[in-house]
Amino acid sequence: MKFFIDTANLDEIKQASELGLLDGVTTNPTLLSREVERTGMKPNDVLKKICEMVNGPISAEVVSLESDGMVKEAEKLSEIAKNICIKVPITKEGIKATRKIVDKGIMVNMTLIFSVNQALLAAKAGATFISPFIGRLDDIAHIGMDLVEDIMVVFENYNFSTEVIVASIRHPLHVVEAALIGADISTIPFTVIDKMFKHPLTDIGIERFLADWKKVQNK
Repeated sequence: MKFFIDTANLDEIKQASELGLLDGVTTNPTLLSREVERTGMKPNDVLKKICEMVNGPISAEVVSLESDGMVKEAEKLSEIAKNICIKVPITKEGIKATRKIVDKGIMVNMTLIFSVNQALLAAKAGATFISPFIGRLDDIAHIGMDLVEDIMVVFENYNFSTEVIVASIRHPLHVVEAALIGADISTIPFTVIDKMFKHPLTDIGIERFLADWKKVQNK
């Protein structure tokens, strides 16, 4: 499974990148606006910096609601770096824009997927990636990971090349479940990446090893 980090925070991306595990980054207007406020940088400068830090796909989302506007934004954003991936919402206008953007050789991450039908439409339109939002489905008493499992079955049935990015991850168990299903990618908040390292038995084991070694050193 590929690991993306779901943030625009340059400090978090730097720390995660230093682990040697990052395959890409996903941002959205909310995450990007937070980093702009935090750093005082311009949005495109933040995206450019992220692209320099991580070699994999860097998702940058359009804000236009009409296909022509989305395409124009995609063209502008793609000038930032070769690894920019355009995040497009799953709407009729978004579907029309996706086909045009992909035909220009630009990656597309179709976002806000909440149903198999939406995933199927995105794959048919040629999206490079799709992002089902599992945490938001969990919030309304649906099992978000069931959607991922169904999408994976449909994509395998028809050999779609579109990769599935499990998004809106809330905790480490979501990552485990996505991996068990065989999802292509999980995009994970920095706080969740940090939690994935932790286990009380690991901490206890290290403490005991160090304590035993200290006894030997004192002899």
